[in-house]
Amino acid sequence: MPRPPSQKATDGMSVWIIWGAALLAYAVFRLWYDSWSGPLKPAEIDAFLSQMAGRFEGTGNSPDVMRAFLETDDGREFVMLNLVKAQMEQVEDPKTGQRVQGFELLKRYSKRFMPVLFRNGGHPGMVGRKVGGYVDAWNTEADPGWTIFGLMRYRSRRDMMKLVMDPAFMEGHPDKLLGTLATFSFPTQRVVSFYVSPRVTVALVLALLAALAHIALLTCGA
Repeated sequence: MPRPPSQKATDGMSVWIIWGAALLAYAVFRLWYDSWSGPLKPAEIDAFLSQMAGRFEGTGNSPDVMRAFLETDDGREFVMLNLVKAQMEQVEDPKTGQRVQGFELLKRYSKRFMPVLFRNGGHPGMVGRKVGGYVDAWNTEADPGWTIFGLMRYRSRRDMMKLVMDPAFMEGHPDKLLGTLATFSFPTQRVVSFYVSPRVTVALVLALLAALAHIALLTCGA
């Protein structure tokens, strides 16, 4: 039985709504995922380093290295490589006073860190555990016994600054210090990668959902 013109018009409108919603959802994702503010301005850098005064010395980091990194900001995303040697011995929990494994405090810090990272447009790229000693190394210090590594994607250097100054991050930082025996991190930018970008993944997922909804609409109206 032929479908009435009014039903065809309704179905046509539904198709537009389905694909329009998918496109809108992807636009919202890109507004969150991409950096739109451009490189850092000198006044922003000065303000950030001023707020960080005293925190560099406590961890042995260099404000000069941080300033150089911020002053060469290109406004693009970057990935921070982190190597961590976790504290596997017992330490005193600063909140309860009880003795706990330091690694547990490091995991508690991560639970605080991740929501702040997501809120500022970042996410883990890869996190894993070390399963052997150095198999290719020269002119470098001996393996201190790294425990885990992480690749953390930051939307921009400005967003990294916002994360570091976030109250939730600052409150959890003592747990990181107690749960970490040694660590080093340095920023990188991708040159070659065989992993699909979240931009592509989200686009494909939304397109698949819209296509399935479109097919379901045609099937129900047949």
